[in-house]
Amino acid sequence: MATDTLTAVQQEYEIVIGLEVHTQLLTDSKMFCSCNTHYANDEANTHICPVCMGMPGVLPVINKQAVDYTFMVGLALNCSIPELAKFDRKNYFYPDLPKGYQISQYDMPFCVNGSLEITLNGAVKKIGVTRAHLEEDTGRLVHSANNWGEGYSLVDWNRAGIPLLEIVSEPDMRSPEEARLYMQKLRSILVNLGVSSGKMEEGSLRCDANISLRKHGETKLGVKTEIKNMNSFRAVQRALEYEAQRQMEALSKGEVIVQETRGWVETRGVTVSQRVKEYADDYRYFPEPDLPQIEVARKWVEEIRSQMPELPDARRERFIREYALNLADAELLAGDRAMARYFEETTAALTDGELASRARLAANWVMGDLSRLLNASETEISACPITAQNLAALIDAVTLGKVTGKQAKDILERAYQTHEAPNAIIQREGIASIGDTAAIDGFVQEAIAANPKAVADYQKGKGNAVQFLIGQVMRLSKGSAKPDVVQPILIAALDRLAK
Repeated sequence: MATDTLTAVQQEYEIVIGLEVHTQLLTDSKMFCSCNTHYANDEANTHICPVCMGMPGVLPVINKQAVDYTFMVGLALNCSIPELAKFDRKNYFYPDLPKGYQISQYDMPFCVNGSLEITLNGAVKKIGVTRAHLEEDTGRLVHSANNWGEGYSLVDWNRAGIPLLEIVSEPDMRSPEEARLYMQKLRSILVNLGVSSGKMEEGSLRCDANISLRKHGETKLGVKTEIKNMNSFRAVQRALEYEAQRQMEALSKGEVIVQETRGWVETRGVTVSQRVKEYADDYRYFPEPDLPQIEVARKWVEEIRSQMPELPDARRERFIREYALNLADAELLAGDRAMARYFEETTAALTDGELASRARLAANWVMGDLSRLLNASETEISACPITAQNLAALIDAVTLGKVTGKQAKDILERAYQTHEAPNAIIQREGIASIGDTAAIDGFVQEAIAANPKAVADYQKGKGNAVQFLIGQVMRLSKGSAKPDVVQPILIAALDRLAK
């Protein structure tokens, strides 16, 4: 949606958004049985058993690891953890659940009344978290049809029963951008805790967005629609922007907004109606008869609290305090636990300079050239073929003048592709920077002779001509000439020509 269109909506209406985020938990077994959860690329329906199929004579058993992970998320989101919790049976037909119902939590969830802070345009905003409750995931339907509309549907139950944590926010977000920031912040927390892979594109992290409009000054919520099928942060924002515009146009025409579920169609950039929205009564909840209530001892909660890793916000503040990083860089590095660890290991391995200067160099290389290579190859930093110690050695080589920055960038790329240590490439090929003034003067004279227009521009007072000629010298020297040595030699040569 164009910015001016969204602005028009916000001028006339207040946008009200709440999110329901589902994340699979990284346990080895399913929520209520011992089936293995590592089903990716396995044959359909090979990770199922009588328990997750709800066969007669079997009983579910609660996965304690999943409950521990739920408490970790609740504590990270500032939730209260009640002393009593229970599971409920959700009797709503699920064609992709073998039992025909889902075990979830209704009125006594594990975590309630929490909050999460986001930062937008320098302002911090607190988003309420209503609850975080534990349930089991559904299976996967595969649909097929021919050109005449004839077809069939297949079901794969490998995913059915995977522990699924649902985190429900309060309707506190007032723009699609706030919703995107909330999702990104929540994903960062889940991944840092180690309880979720956070991969939206694989379906392990999913989001349903509820959106409604109301006139400014009104306190009563408008009729909401729920949007599904968003598999990226960008999709969440785009879908909400489209739906805000659609609802505004409908209200402007005097039409009635219907409470319904709509699907986001990424290729068309629109939401489409899927079904009239269900209400809680439609699910026919009742206490799960095969599972007892759970008494949550305070000692249990405190044990989980003592095992909590450093969270992104705390790490960001530490990076600012210890390494003198600016807010933007600290935020980016602290948001990913693996990247944060790599940055700190690189900083610690550098040998030259004060801590703040070493941290600045490490941050620049990790967020810059290394991240570019990782993104291009779709590789997580935890699987980076260049160790933090090897990157530090390459940075040291630049700092000590053994290689130039240009050479180091080329060496890094080669090391990334070949999985060699950068210093091994330097030593094997005898790569070194050129600081010898006589050698550099030769490149300078060659660059001047080949670029008379740039020389003329310099003589006319155009300062950028110098940078262009420095670039030519670096090209002629194959990146081995030191730029700080090149510049005075080049300027001296140009000034001699003007006399």
